Amino acid sequence: MRNLIVLLFFLSFSLNAQESDSTKVVELKADIKLYKTFNSEKDTIYIDTSLTIQDEYKYNYLKKDNFGLFSFSNEGYLFNQLDFSRKRTTTLPQFGFNAKHSTYLDNSDIFYYSVPTPLTDLYFKTVMRQGQSLDALISVNTKPNLNFTVAYKSIRSIGDYFNNLTSSGHFRFITNYNSINKKYFLKVNFVGQDIYNQENGGVKFIEQLDGTNPSFSQRERVDVYFNDASSKLKGNRYFLDHSYQFSTGNSLVLKHQAYYENKFYEYIQATESPRLGDSPNSSINNKTRFDVFYNKVGVSFKTKNLGEINFFIDNYSYNQFYNVPEDASFNPSINYSLHNRINNVGGQYEFNQNKWNFNILLQNAISNQPTSNYEAFAKYKFSEDNFVKISAQQISKLPDNIFIFNQSDYVNYNWNTSFKNEKISILKAETKNKWFEAYVQLTNLNDHLYFFNTEERIDSLVVKPFQYDKSIQYISAEIAKEIKYKNWALDNRIKVQEVQQDEKILNLPYLVLRNTLYYTKPVFKKAMLLQTGITVNYFSNYYADDYVGVLGEFFVQDQTKVGGFPVLDFFVNARVKQCRIYLKAEHFNALFTNKVDYYNAPNSPFRDFHVRFGLEWNFFK
Repeated sequence: MRNLIVLLFFLSFSLNAQESDSTKVVELKADIKLYKTFNSEKDTIYIDTSLTIQDEYKYNYLKKDNFGLFSFSNEGYLFNQLDFSRKRTTTLPQFGFNAKHSTYLDNSDIFYYSVPTPLTDLYFKTVMRQGQSLDALISVNTKPNLNFTVAYKSIRSIGDYFNNLTSSGHFRFITNYNSINKKYFLKVNFVGQDIYNQENGGVKFIEQLDGTNPSFSQRERVDVYFNDASSKLKGNRYFLDHSYQFSTGNSLVLKHQAYYENKFYEYIQATESPRLGDSPNSSINNKTRFDVFYNKVGVSFKTKNLGEINFFIDNYSYNQFYNVPEDASFNPSINYSLHNRINNVGGQYEFNQNKWNFNILLQNAISNQPTSNYEAFAKYKFSEDNFVKISAQQISKLPDNIFIFNQSDYVNYNWNTSFKNEKISILKAETKNKWFEAYVQLTNLNDHLYFFNTEERIDSLVVKPFQYDKSIQYISAEIAKEIKYKNWALDNRIKVQEVQQDEKILNLPYLVLRNTLYYTKPVFKKAMLLQTGITVNYFSNYYADDYVGVLGEFFVQDQTKVGGFPVLDFFVNARVKQCRIYLKAEHFNALFTNKVDYYNAPNSPFRDFHVRFGLEWNFFK
């Protein structure tokens, strides 16, 4: 697959070179605004080859602005969630192993394309050590109403510390079609992905990082807890979404959405570790499989002036299971699988006309598993980039499967229990205008589920699921403002959040901020656009959740605070035609400050100083 990506790169380069020479600017055969991409929610984005500060923020493995996330030492491994408001919530029970899903592509991460000429999009970036990160995409409209897109994203990085390899791949095949008379619309995609990580369990002796012993400046010499543990999250998903509108104008619309997904999480350890407790086996091989089939059928009435009203019913069937032993260890009293089926009915009203946009959704379960989701928002647009929006949501959510059912070769990590639904209420107000963008969010959590280490020691992990029987109130406010003067700009984003609770269950930093001072100027007779500057990321110290690989989950701890340190990045970026080039000195203040203070979690150090290079290149044939 890696050879295929290289071949696609040089093929695209050759095609581009045949149509232009080095003394001419490439002329697109079509207006750039005709190159469009949109997600399952029909939010349209135009393909953009400009170079802005937002491109700098999105130039990472997630390919999105990761403000509110804090990456662990190795690229593509884990992220601390500093911003609770970014957490995705669904009423339906998920697989679990949520920490490992930070780079897993969901349906909302898949984009569909419409391009007048073939489009190639290439992304490349160096990593920590011995590897690279790549993302290659080719999109073609064989007809104006039929598009095919093929993409592959991968990363391999050995990391700075021992037994910390990241090696992942994400293949996407995407197509969308609409009939010439604009009555039938179809979106289909297949996503196959595997996320492999070596799991070292963190640094064993923190004092090895204090700089007194030069031997440990070579980070692979630092002692870690696990030398032979690894995890893999692998999944395949087939997705279909189509609709038929009987006529233009006021009309009845039939809708159908379905997907099938199978995946597994595997944790392998060649030698059992006393840190995780006893095991009847000398080696650990945990594998949890999950299959889900989802169907949603709806009918709506669409009008020109009064919006669209939609009624639907859905079915969510899942099966989580483990291998049944064929030897003497088989125990007929143990459940080796978990089956369930959930049916919901609901109605939705959408109005989007002139400057107003309303949306109301009501959804309830009709099966023996009670869930509900009530949400609404109202948005008024003064212009395309100037709006005010108020939204509210109330959710009754079934627990993710890992909270109620888990099997492991480690005795401490087996349970079959039950919990109440989590109840979440959200009220949010946001605005964007020519002066600033901002939002305020109030969230109330009841029956919140979490993991906690019952040993309360870093060298002994007995992590179990718990449910908090009291209420948690979360409030956050965020504001962003960019100040420009000639070729200089100062981009600022500040987030303040506070949690009111009787115990330390939901732990978050009070302050999260990012400030970037940068300079932009065309050079070489405007043949190149140069952008250079310094970014400061900071979050106040707090009791950050720790991580346990055998569950692929974060767990609550209240012994050690992390944070309270700045991370300074110096960057030089450039754009030449459709190519954007990135060079960054990451965390350069680690060269002259105390490295022992930089942590993601109690025994997981943040990355040291690195210089990284990469590019993004669009080809329009």
